[in-house]
Amino acid sequence: MIGLLGEPNRRAIFEFLARRPSSVGEIAEQLPISRPAVSQHLKVLKDGGLVVSRPEGNRRVYSLNPDGVAAMRAWLDGVWTDALASFHKFAEQTVADETAGAEHRNEEKP
Repeated sequence: MIGLLGEPNRRAIFEFLARRPSSVGEIAEQLPISRPAVSQHLKVLKDGGLVVSRPEGNRRVYSLNPDGVAAMRAWLDGVWTDALASFHKFAEQTVADETAGAEHRNEEKP
């Protein structure tokens, strides 16, 4: 899911939609890419579950999908939790190794 936002223009579209729902034309006016390119990026985001659309007159208005964003956030929270747990384990081991080394050096002194 996070790979969906790896492309800079797609990420810009996602961030734009986070501020307000918009049509393809409104998005294209704000970015240095064409309307067809915006449409292609929106399709990828929609297929990935991060964006939804609704008809409004003769256009479609796109917005973030709260369920997709929640799933992405849950995944990121899990990655962050794992990273912090690994860092904590590493820090504890480093302190234990340094403490053991200091005790060993103190035992060698006459």
